[in-house]
Amino acid sequence: MRVMHQPPALRIGIVGIGRVGAVLGAALRSAGHAIVAASAVSEASLARAEELLPGVPILPIPQVVARAEVTLLAVPDDALRPLTDGLGAENAWGPGRLVIHTSGFHGPSALPAVLAAGGDVVAMHPAMTFTGTAKDLPRLIGTPFAVTGSPGAQLVGEAIVVDLGGDPFPLAEADRPRYHAALAHGSNHLVTLVGQAQQTLREIGIDDPSRVLRPLLEASLENALERGDRALTGPVGRGDVETVRAHLSVLTGDVLMAYRAMARATLERAARRRAVPAESVDPMTDLFHESNNPVSEEDR
Repeated sequence: MRVMHQPPALRIGIVGIGRVGAVLGAALRSAGHAIVAASAVSEASLARAEELLPGVPILPIPQVVARAEVTLLAVPDDALRPLTDGLGAENAWGPGRLVIHTSGFHGPSALPAVLAAGGDVVAMHPAMTFTGTAKDLPRLIGTPFAVTGSPGAQLVGEAIVVDLGGDPFPLAEADRPRYHAALAHGSNHLVTLVGQAQQTLREIGIDDPSRVLRPLLEASLENALERGDRALTGPVGRGDVETVRAHLSVLTGDVLMAYRAMARATLERAARRRAVPAESVDPMTDLFHESNNPVSEEDR
């Protein structure tokens, strides 16, 4: 009888039980790896640890690192280097140590203290938004992860992503800033746009704006993901200059600012594809220039 050998479980310590760290830790534990310790300070992070990582010791960061052979850093981008430099000054790193961070922006070179000590670094970023609850766990299945490893660590990073149920793809370190900008622009700004649309509908007395927006936004997102710019509909694509002028006249504040910027970008992209009536391009372009210098309330 042939015996199938499972790969050895890794001893993993987690620094940062935020929305990402808690969920990835729970997923790694479910995959058979040992979560030997975690760091958590705030009440929210302690609650997440209790929910998603019950029984895992909560320890100071140096002790978490000392107990683990793999350290998962799920901390803000700007904290990565100061944190690892400080631990390096305490001789926390060395040959055979693997550090994984979840930043989309940074690559392995953001952790020079680890590399200088002979350790390996993997930047492993999930293209997913997290709530920090158990509902995130099934969402990891099939989620793309951008993986950038130091020499010799790329395959290890990709294997860990597979353990998580994700779909790893290699990403050059030099490309990570543009990659991260694309995801932030698409995801974070989507939240702002939806919030602004909800606000505008509430201002005219629609108490449940999500009921009105959901069918439209879900269809728009699906169409855009499938067809890209060819999914464009609406007044800019039709060249309805006066409709856009009316929109600009009734919107205010950050909603007006965002509408104007996005409508102008939409016009430029549609005009390049010749997807907007040629006779409307110049008048609408002039309209956006005019709206950058609106008359004051006193002058109206």
